Amino acid sequence: MRFKPRTNQVEQMDIIKNSIRSIPGWPIKGVTFRDITTLMQDPDINRKTTDIFFDRYKNMAIDKVVGIDARGFVFGAILAHQLHVGFVPVRKKGKLPYKTISESYSLEYGKDTLEIHEDAIKKGERVIIMDDLIATGGTIGATVKLVEKIGGHIVECAFVVELPDLKGRSRLNGHSIFSIVAFDGD
Repeated sequence: MRFKPRTNQVEQMDIIKNSIRSIPGWPIKGVTFRDITTLMQDPDINRKTTDIFFDRYKNMAIDKVVGIDARGFVFGAILAHQLHVGFVPVRKKGKLPYKTISESYSLEYGKDTLEIHEDAIKKGERVIIMDDLIATGGTIGATVKLVEKIGGHIVECAFVVELPDLKGRSRLNGHSIFSIVAFDGD
């Protein structure tokens, strides 16, 4: 589900959305990049964003937070710290030092492979997967497969930004999705 704010949260959602810089034609022509670095540079807006995630998950008995390379590390590590649970990085191929499993996928403008340590999640552990943005769903789809392969129970996939026109939700086979803001008409 997209974030459905209470009255006082509508203003917070607008502040968060307005803090995200839009860069047309990057990294390729026809794409508008949603740059969250401007959100992260503002300590108050960054805190508002991370507090929304914490408030959502604090009573859900989460065991691990999985963050996707690289911006998912930012929000995922903060949430894991706030929830006092473990953090698991999912990285691009060749970046993790121990035994890994991998999953290849297509993304908006290319192909890539993600890896996770094979012992990062115990069978049945309750997991939140975090990234900054969901677009076509290739990256999150590959991460879902990795977490499921090693036995994690995915409670929800969480994002700061969703680009609904790119239909990323359709690649997640019924997994619950939470996003704070959406940009239509990309």
